Amino acid sequence: MKEYLIFRLYGSMASWGDIAVGEVRPSYTHPSKSAVLGLIAAALGISRDQESLHQSLADSYGFAVRIDNVGQPLSDYHTAQVPPSGTGRKRTIFATRRDEIVTLPREKLKTILSKRDYRMDALVSVVLWERALPPYSLEKLAEALKYPDYVLYLGRKSCPLALPMEAQVVAADTLLEALGKARFTDFVELSDLPDRGRPVLYWEENVNAGIVPQHTFERRDIPLSRQRWQFEVRREYHASYPGED
Repeated sequence: MKEYLIFRLYGSMASWGDIAVGEVRPSYTHPSKSAVLGLIAAALGISRDQESLHQSLADSYGFAVRIDNVGQPLSDYHTAQVPPSGTGRKRTIFATRRDEIVTLPREKLKTILSKRDYRMDALVSVVLWERALPPYSLEKLAEALKYPDYVLYLGRKSCPLALPMEAQVVAADTLLEALGKARFTDFVELSDLPDRGRPVLYWEENVNAGIVPQHTFERRDIPLSRQRWQFEVRREYHASYPGED
């Protein structure tokens, strides 16, 4: 048997970034591995400049996610004022959003226009498992998710969690069995979610999913550098959850 860490993510809004080009900021229907590892790192109190720890997280844990409710899509036409950051040795780093808008005179601020996609009322179950020499046990990760060092959010700071994640560690032979053993509270906030059909499962290589994959995708979501915003390609399998037709 293998041990699995399982927790749920739910919010009124979530945004799971896809590859962004120009002013369009799309969202996947489910969280990327880099988004979940970023959430784990925030819970543990790991800052963005601690590159070796982020790399260790990426190398040490397997990842899967079940979409329990895909939610409704929402697009927002977004405007934001930002200062010029400069280039090279003259590049300016701002510590806070307040610094960005008060450091320079107002006439030097620029306006950025973008279209940002979100998912409303989406519910997913995340699964992590250990690989060789993980820096933290699954129990430590579960404890950090219950008492995080930094504020956690669902892809963007404007998307806070709406319910407890109820992180738990279960032992099972397959991903499907592990998800079946997880126990979550029937929160009233989830009772009115529209029926979206069967859940679907996405998982990465080298794990017994307990289900035959129907599709294989490539997703660029293994973090290489949080500071430089660089990611590597990962293979992801997909299948509809078993059920009666």
